[in-house]
Amino acid sequence: MLPPDHPPVRIGDIGVLLVNLGTPDAPTPGAVRRYLKEFLSDPRVVEIPPLVWQPILRGVILNVRPKKSAHAYAQVWTEKGAPLAAITAAQAEALQARLGDAARVDWAMRYGNPSIASRIAALKEAGCDRILLAPLYPQYSAATTATAVDAAADALRAMRWQPALRTLPPYHDDPAYIAALADDIGAQLDALDFVPQVLLLSFHGMPERTLHLGDPYHCQCRKTARLLAEALGRPDLRVETTFQSRFGRAKWLEPYTDAVLAQEARTGTRRLVVAAPGFSADCLETLEELAIRGREQFIEAGGEHYAALACLNAGEPGLAMLETLVRRELAGWLR
Repeated sequence: MLPPDHPPVRIGDIGVLLVNLGTPDAPTPGAVRRYLKEFLSDPRVVEIPPLVWQPILRGVILNVRPKKSAHAYAQVWTEKGAPLAAITAAQAEALQARLGDAARVDWAMRYGNPSIASRIAALKEAGCDRILLAPLYPQYSAATTATAVDAAADALRAMRWQPALRTLPPYHDDPAYIAALADDIGAQLDALDFVPQVLLLSFHGMPERTLHLGDPYHCQCRKTARLLAEALGRPDLRVETTFQSRFGRAKWLEPYTDAVLAQEARTGTRRLVVAAPGFSADCLETLEELAIRGREQFIEAGGEHYAALACLNAGEPGLAMLETLVRRELAGWLR
């Protein structure tokens, strides 16, 4: 029992921090420039020596790309802000309802706001001396999962009294994840007004050199795609795996989504659906790159019917999966 004159200390609670990649604060060139500067200055994201990369970033990219990216963001921006941030917030709110008083759930962005450091500090201030960091990346990459852990470690480094920290592992082949994808994608396929010939599973791309340096991302994407195709159990639907969002002149993981969309249409595919199982929430890459530009690429090359399916987002299959994963990782902490 604390003595009467002891200052109040809030301890004993458990925190869960959902983390996604990030977004600018507004769909404007200035906001996008600030976001890209932070994002593309991370040595985990761009593995080029800073003395070589920073002049290119500051002298060329940050003077050209923000205007183009701001236009893309403006096409998908909502009343609640960036879709990725709004959906991640909704996921946190729904997970909080599922966990009840067992844990306090919050969310953060690796780049942009709210930052990982600010939300870890808020959870600690609220009495959470044990925190589960949950990067919402099913497939592990140094440029996603690892850099989120880096940011959490930097936050802890500034604290005298640190909370205990656990990290949600990648879940690319977890039965709960595969079942959630199969349930959700299957329902969306059934709701289409056409019968697709091809289901394209598009994952975010990475430079090919990351594979040769030991990053398991490519292999984990391929395994997810194989398990998902098996779980869907649709022998009349051809499933292909591609990689999107390549940037710069270096060779990235292949095949490229945009190239495959055009090639499928040119070789006779008339009805195609694309899904993005590596994204836990819809964002610029799914809502603008796949749903808008992907449709244009497929139709212009001769395709007729095209649909971009929604991510798991805050739907029931995804939340059930997330609760399963989080409760598993909190074992021994939950009362």
